[in-house]
Amino acid sequence: MNRQNQNLLDLFEPEVISMGYELLGVELIRNGNHSLLRVYIDKAGGIDIDDCALVSHQLTGLLEVKDPIKGGYNLEISSPGLDRPLFTENQIKEYVGEEIALKLYEKQNGRKNFVGILKAIDDIEITIRLDKNDEKIPLKSIEKAKLVPKF
Repeated sequence: MNRQNQNLLDLFEPEVISMGYELLGVELIRNGNHSLLRVYIDKAGGIDIDDCALVSHQLTGLLEVKDPIKGGYNLEISSPGLDRPLFTENQIKEYVGEEIALKLYEKQNGRKNFVGILKAIDDIEITIRLDKNDEKIPLKSIEKAKLVPKF
């Protein structure tokens, strides 16, 4: 599920927490010799552009010193937004009863994408309500999970 780069999480988390933010997750999207490093942060009351700039400045210095990424990359600091990505089981557990979207690594029952109401989650699987049926999906099968925005 939203496989994280543990080295980057371990590197960033103390910095982000010391600044008063929560580190939700990190995405390292490789594209040839250049990558996108996207860091999701949050805090009570939400995130604004100034928060992103502060964290970007701090993490840029840390990245220059530690140099954990091979090749070029762009650093992007992001709020979770309305379609909040869910990186961990604990983050998913906060949204039982909400509509979520899942993308799987491999097809299950002929499909890789599911959108429905999160009914339950345990250490092994997630239960999502699709129309009138419940679908059980192993956590290890989930490539990405996110909230579906309410409008």
